[in-house]
Amino acid sequence: MKKVLFSLLCVTLTTAALHAQDNKPVPPPPPPAQTAADPDAGKFKFKDETHDYGEVPEGPKAECDFEFKNVGKKPIVITEAHGSCGCTVPEWPKEPILPGKKGKIHVIYNTDHRPGPISKEVTINSNAVQQPMVLHIRGNVKAKPAEPAPAPTESKK
Repeated sequence: MKKVLFSLLCVTLTTAALHAQDNKPVPPPPPPAQTAADPDAGKFKFKDETHDYGEVPEGPKAECDFEFKNVGKKPIVITEAHGSCGCTVPEWPKEPILPGKKGKIHVIYNTDHRPGPISKEVTINSNAVQQPMVLHIRGNVKAKPAEPAPAPTESKK
């Protein structure tokens, strides 16, 4: 009797497991509808989209400006800008940049305790045609010279 009940239990569990595998995967939701780009929207025209610091010493902050002009027909409003990590901090104009006018994104890179290559991005969210706009900083942080170990002091006997 125990063998029959055990066999029925095994068959039931196996059947349940097989039916659980038959579930079809849920299709992903459709992508959000793309809105048509406004042909009159503001448009960034940067002098350079990449800044190369070259070699900078470890410790002081490395700073640069990305200058741009609005070559579109409507003002550009920058809603937010952020670096790809906490060591890269952008500052941006809070007022609208009118057509034909210039603006700048000021970027500060903290080199302290970060020797080695620099390869970071700054993402700008705005109402401009280029949404989002991505700027790049490059360079190399030269490590501080190692500090000599303190000389051992002689102990008195």
